[in-house]
Amino acid sequence: MVEHGAVSSVLLRMSGAWPLSAAAREFARAGVSVFPCAPYGKRPATEHGFHDATTNLDQIEAWWRQSPGANIGVPTGAASGAAVVDIDVHGPVDGRAGFDRAGRAGLVDGWELVVRTPTGGMHAYYPAAPGSEQRSWQVARAGIDFRGDGGYIIVPPSLRSIEGTTSGYQVEQVNTGPASTLDAPRLRDFLDPRPTPSRPATGGVDRDVDMDVSRLAAWVAARGEGERNRGLFWAACRLAENGLPASDALDVLTAAAGHAGLGDREIATTAHRPPRTRPA
Repeated sequence: MVEHGAVSSVLLRMSGAWPLSAAAREFARAGVSVFPCAPYGKRPATEHGFHDATTNLDQIEAWWRQSPGANIGVPTGAASGAAVVDIDVHGPVDGRAGFDRAGRAGLVDGWELVVRTPTGGMHAYYPAAPGSEQRSWQVARAGIDFRGDGGYIIVPPSLRSIEGTTSGYQVEQVNTGPASTLDAPRLRDFLDPRPTPSRPATGGVDRDVDMDVSRLAAWVAARGEGERNRGLFWAACRLAENGLPASDALDVLTAAAGHAGLGDREIATTAHRPPRTRPA
């Protein structure tokens, strides 16, 4: 695992006037692997995305010599020692409200620094949890993503071009107190509470379990894009753990997942095994 605070220490001494190539090399010298992304964008510019991240200065110089305007991507989680809460502001969805609620509940304290993003959102940086894996996730309805293991983030002084306007990622706040790791699963449950089915009485499925199935089905049906597969798999597991016959659970959840936009084959596959984790 990369030394604690390495990403934040580079960001704190960085200037927006630095060329992107110089910033990329500075991260590498601090032991933080980087990879190029599309100029003014977020899409990886290498074949294998964040898996191609490296601290090799020769490779980094070659990448940015070929594309001087390439934005800088950094893998999150154990790969960089940094985990990030991504607070989005898109149309009617304003993740700042959910982040404020989580703050009042004491769930997001301990960030190292906050970066303002070009879309008006924020990236709150935390130390990655040592010795444990925290996978990336998203709660689209709350406008909040978690970038941990299996994800990546665009870092300053990268630039975005949005509707003809160019703006950059900038450090906005610095925590002068102690930093601490984030309990990412607890934050996710707070932002997107999941219904808990009760255990059935011996000898069959009772009315209470029928009601629990209905609540789980309604929850699956409300999942947004990016949350549907994992939500369906979680609900199927909960029903199986509580003794509901697989055929009964699949019938109800299939209808709910179909309403959420999943196809029949995808539903059947997901309900029996977890979906693949993709980069956030």
